[in-house]
Amino acid sequence: MAKSIHDNVLDAALNYIKSNGTEFTVCGPTEPTTYTEAHTTYKLADIVTDSADFTGPADDTSGRKITTVQQTDVPVDTTGEALFVCINNTAGSLLLLKTTCTSQSLTSGNTVTIPAFKDNIADPT
Repeated sequence: MAKSIHDNVLDAALNYIKSNGTEFTVCGPTEPTTYTEAHTTYKLADIVTDSADFTGPADDTSGRKITTVQQTDVPVDTTGEALFVCINNTAGSLLLLKTTCTSQSLTSGNTVTIPAFKDNIADPT
C-alpha cells in the first residue's frame, strides 16, 4: 500500500509558521531549545518579521516548502558565535522553527545578514 498525504495538510503546517512567525533571532553558541532561550538567553541578533518575509508553500523535490526572504542589516545586540537561526512567535512565546547556520563571530553594534533559507516537509515514504 502506497503512502500519501495531500499538499493541503503539509501546507497547513508551513502556513502556520508563515502566518505566526513574528521574529527571526540569530542565536549561539548554545543551541536554544525553548522560546525563552531563542528570544532572550542565547539571542545575539533579532529582527521583527511577518508573512511577507516568506514565500510559498510550494513544491519541493521531496515535498513542500516555505522559503524565508533574506534579512539584511540585522542589528547585533550581543557579541558571540552565531550557530542557529530561529523563527519565533512573540505573542504566544513559541519557538516555531530552528535551523543551523554557518558559524560566524558577531560583535555587538554591528549588523548581520540572515540569508534566505527553506523549511521543507517531506512527502511520506
